[in-house]
Amino acid sequence: VPPMSLEEITSYLTEWIHTLHDVLLQNKQATHEGIWKAYHDLTVKTLYPWDRQYLQRMPQRRTDESVFLSVATYRDENCLNTVKGAFEKAKYPEKLTIGIVQQNCVENCKSGVLEGGKIEDVPPDEDCHQVFCESELGKPHCEDGRVRALHINEPESLGPYAARYFASKLWYGESWFMQVDAHMTFVQDWDAISIEMLKKAPADKPVLSHYPPSHQQDLEAKADKPASRLCGPIFATSDLEAQVVRLEGASNYDNKQAPVPRFAPFTAAGYFVAHSDFLREVPFDPFLPWIFMGEEIIMSTRLWTAGYTIFSPTRSVVGHIYVRRHKPKFWESVHRAFTFGVFNPLQAMILGRVKHQLGYPECSTDMMKPKSLLTAVEQYGMGTERPLEDYLAAVGLNTTTKVVTYTGWCENGTPPPGFEEYAHLYEGY
Repeated sequence: VPPMSLEEITSYLTEWIHTLHDVLLQNKQATHEGIWKAYHDLTVKTLYPWDRQYLQRMPQRRTDESVFLSVATYRDENCLNTVKGAFEKAKYPEKLTIGIVQQNCVENCKSGVLEGGKIEDVPPDEDCHQVFCESELGKPHCEDGRVRALHINEPESLGPYAARYFASKLWYGESWFMQVDAHMTFVQDWDAISIEMLKKAPADKPVLSHYPPSHQQDLEAKADKPASRLCGPIFATSDLEAQVVRLEGASNYDNKQAPVPRFAPFTAAGYFVAHSDFLREVPFDPFLPWIFMGEEIIMSTRLWTAGYTIFSPTRSVVGHIYVRRHKPKFWESVHRAFTFGVFNPLQAMILGRVKHQLGYPECSTDMMKPKSLLTAVEQYGMGTERPLEDYLAAVGLNTTTKVVTYTGWCENGTPPPGFEEYAHLYEGY
């Protein structure tokens, strides 16, 4: 069976998002359980079988060194500069394709929460995709099919993980897959440098990731300085995050750049580089709508157990705009779509699916409520190449006691337990 065409993929997903929106409109007053049930029941009948078919019919990966860059944007005024910067600073812009999942407000728009808790009426968001494609820089890229987009209206937004699920479906055979946020800056040749670092990593199936530094740093001037690494996990303590593992502690641990990327315990969503086969082996999960926390730990564990080894880049090639106070946040549109205050319990409940996969005893199969949170969990679960227990021990996480043990290998820049044979690569660095 030949692969679905891009046109088929985007029209199916666009139609599906509209259908879901209509279903959820019927559930405006629903509790968080009712909202999840409406999402789940539609997905089981439609998106899930479609996704299984899509995975059977995925396009062949090309070996032409092409790069697919996933960009999920939520009402982000930095989107245009991000897309522009990616093409302008790419070493091989003709080999770069950007897949944009654009979640914008098009009418009756509200600001984020301003000083003193005010929310104001604002004009519709700039159409990043359209403005780029009409620009002198963008026109040739768009005409040659190097910009693909899925347009989602703000009230239909399902949060960052779901947006990255949709973005992954805009990939169409490119050799390498990269993911960034929609508020980034790029160094010259960021694309080639990223792939070169990935290829140098001492593993058969490497992924490269970290929390990028602030866009205010001069990354060109720091080309020979070591990049930061993401080492410290914590079990979140606020109700909002339902004790999910949160990643903190991206710091500069090294005095000098090692010749090859160093091992790292976690992937981060804001800079991620991989061989695009991972999309087939570790596909994004269509049963994780409305989650803001938890996407990084579930990706890290699923990749690692599927035989992927995580590395940190030797140098930073993208900068990230971190402070976005007063900007619209997707949970505010969840509250407008349903009822105020429903987002926290909704996310906390759906995070049960993530916690089940990570082995939290309170989310074991017997304890899980509702059971529908476990639908198709084995299709989007841990891999079979390496045991989850080994990963959790290596990174110092105990999902039963919620205690984090300091392991030190990440901070010291040495390989984790079981990978000692690579230690010589880092000696003297």
